[in-house]
Amino acid sequence: MPAEIIDGKAFADEVRGQIAGHVARLKAEQGITPGLAVVLVGEDPASEVYVAAKHRQTVEVGMASFEHKLPADTSEAELFALIDRLNADPAVHGILCQFPVPDHLDERRVVARIDPAKDVDGLSVVNAGLLASGEKGLVSCTPLGCLMLLRDRLGDMTGLNAVVIGRSNLFGKPMAQLLLRENCTVTIAHSRTRNLPEVCARADILVAAVGRAEMVKGDWVKPGATVIDVGITRLPHPDKPGKSKLLGDVDFAEAAQVAAAITPVPGGVGPMTIACLLANTLTACCRAHGLPEPEGLTA
Repeated sequence: MPAEIIDGKAFADEVRGQIAGHVARLKAEQGITPGLAVVLVGEDPASEVYVAAKHRQTVEVGMASFEHKLPADTSEAELFALIDRLNADPAVHGILCQFPVPDHLDERRVVARIDPAKDVDGLSVVNAGLLASGEKGLVSCTPLGCLMLLRDRLGDMTGLNAVVIGRSNLFGKPMAQLLLRENCTVTIAHSRTRNLPEVCARADILVAAVGRAEMVKGDWVKPGATVIDVGITRLPHPDKPGKSKLLGDVDFAEAAQVAAAITPVPGGVGPMTIACLLANTLTACCRAHGLPEPEGLTA
């Protein structure tokens, strides 16, 4: 029986609806509007499209959107001065600097400059440490989105075997930490893992985030597993000259014949990322004002 398709777009719509409801209540009951500031340095076309989508969705849920577009030759001192102003601005609850930045800027230093309480991308060393320690921080958006999809699909994940393919600071490590919090037995696999297909085939939850198109084949998947495909690779379309095709890390056609549920690419994990950025901004706002955090929207 073919796998159930996990519709990330529909679920992200639901999450944004929940966020909009929380924002409306904050405005009505507390007179508070959550605010998200996005900083874009340079003119990367893909980043500009992504920032525009963030702005649109931020406004749609009733939040304040603050956009700061800086020229490509902006110095580190100038960028840091802006971040410092945003850190000090009580109307700004979340700060995101869109990456990549021009080569003369160090992304790690940029992230470190953002107040961890406003680091809604969840990338700072402080937030990574809080997550690893089981404390409250802000969690990287894509892993948080995957967690929400898994909770919705599986409910209680206690005792399940989870395999995360990929050990990046951006996704693999925080995803593993979140699954540990859910009482899964977690394996982090990577390019040096021996017998990788066998390791994957033991997973009740298989999360692929390596950036290699269709690497995970059907016989890597345990029958009845839930498969979350985080990878996205753009390749020339075989049937449409001049067009491209998006592929995940999982061979969807093969895996869908074995798994119980699977995310497609596109339309799976991707739509959850901005939804979780908004969720983190709402959470940061509630924490800043000592208000209860929104249920179901945090790790």
